[in-house]
Amino acid sequence: MPNRTGSKSTKPDHGLDSAQNARRVVLESVGEYEEVTITRTLLSQVMSAMGRKGGQTGGKSRMALLTPEQRSEMGKAAAAKRWGTKKKAKK
Repeated sequence: MPNRTGSKSTKPDHGLDSAQNARRVVLESVGEYEEVTITRTLLSQVMSAMGRKGGQTGGKSRMALLTPEQRSEMGKAAAAKRWGTKKKAKK
């Protein structure tokens, strides 16, 4: 199971890849230290931007691949779901 982003890693390499870990070792050996931190807000902003980018292009490319008949069927099904008869809630 992968490590969670928000938790501190128990590994001495702090979860870095080999190049990043090599850089960390060199900086520590010459007396400089660079803390690697990923805050939840930064991660949230990055993931939000990725999702927004995929969402903006996903629907357009999907619609470009469909025939007009398929789009019409999808629209009719969506309208029926949205404005069709509603089921009564059970008590």
